[in-house]
Amino acid sequence: MKLLMLGGTEFVGRAITEDALTRGWEVTVFHRGNHAPPPGTSALHGDRTAPGGLAALAAGEWDLVVDTWGGAPTAVRDSGRLLRDRVGHYAYISSRSVYAYPAPAGLAEDGLLVEGSPDAGSTAYAEDKRGAELAAVDAFADRALLVRAGLILGPYENVGRLPWWLNRTARGGPVLAPGPRELPLQYIDARDLAGWTLDAAAAGLGGAYNLVSPAGHATTGTLLDACAATTGGGADLRWTDPARILEAGVEPWTELPIWVPEGEAYDHMHGGDVSRALAAGLKCRPVEETVADTWAWLRTLGGIAPQRPDRPAPGLSPEREAALLGL
Repeated sequence: MKLLMLGGTEFVGRAITEDALTRGWEVTVFHRGNHAPPPGTSALHGDRTAPGGLAALAAGEWDLVVDTWGGAPTAVRDSGRLLRDRVGHYAYISSRSVYAYPAPAGLAEDGLLVEGSPDAGSTAYAEDKRGAELAAVDAFADRALLVRAGLILGPYENVGRLPWWLNRTARGGPVLAPGPRELPLQYIDARDLAGWTLDAAAAGLGGAYNLVSPAGHATTGTLLDACAATTGGGADLRWTDPARILEAGVEPWTELPIWVPEGEAYDHMHGGDVSRALAAGLKCRPVEETVADTWAWLRTLGGIAPQRPDRPAPGLSPEREAALLGL
């Protein structure tokens, strides 16, 4: 297989690129040149947001394109139009954010979607992702695979959510753990996303798929227990009532990464129906493996994970945590 990876140097794109290389595929990475792609790839350079930025893709044929773009839908529109007659299949890594808020628990791929346009500039994340989906379908019709990922974790994470918890538990001592510990989580390891996407695209699947773990694959408790155990066992998880955390003004998701209290936001984030992806072969590794592998990677960087410039670094300050724990 010949894969053209649009991106491919960070997090999800890197996981997909590395998976393709392990299959013996011929991989071309098109990127801006800010980060080195994995060894064994061919590199083409260009900026999709600049005039003439796709010039390096003017020639060439590929069996599959995978695109992780998260900005203006026009970038996907333009690459799709340029490549549609020279590519077999187009997989777009989208997001469950395309569902209109609040999405009820159990929502499948036919749920109500936000508005989007393939001709739009960058507006907001959900609308950008939906517009890009429409651009991919306009260019490739049923040869377009729309991978609607939810929360993504794993090695190479450049958003900071799991790295924050790992570094926090590594420091040890009393740790504010947002309850209830039995609260189910839905997420996808970037490597499981990569493997499923390449398998599905190679099999010719098209259309939309929710791609996160089944509900109950992990809980807040199993995730944080794994973090504490993996980082040395010095953390004392202090499970705290969510009402008390919210009353203190702590922001879910940002100050306490990954955590969303029960309610409509939780249903929207952690209540997706993934039966279609499971029927198409989705397999999710244990949360303990995701945590251990992310910690091993993070330690090679001295504990300092890369941080996307367009995302604020998450996490609760030590002072606010201590105050909530009464220390």
